[in-house]
Amino acid sequence: MKKGYWIANYTEIKDAERLKKYALKATEAVEKYSGKLLARSANNITLDGREMVRVALAEFPDIETAKKCYDSEEYVEARKHLENNATREHIIFEGM
Repeated sequence: MKKGYWIANYTEIKDAERLKKYALKATEAVEKYSGKLLARSANNITLDGREMVRVALAEFPDIETAKKCYDSEEYVEARKHLENNATREHIIFEGM
């Protein structure tokens, strides 16, 4: 079975403290769905496209589990800390 991944590319973050609250709750949700945070950093180099201020990558057992986590009550609650605080692109994709 192919792994599922989340990648979140942030172009704006207004309040770093609210982002920390999101990250704590999001990590709990990811772990509940057998996911693993592989990387997150504000130290990145944008080569093409819009400048990213933060990037995060998580791995799940499969793409269906990644989607279930995104739609879960726990992750919906975590995302409330992003409202009016962060602009991002969030993509779920299947690995090779």
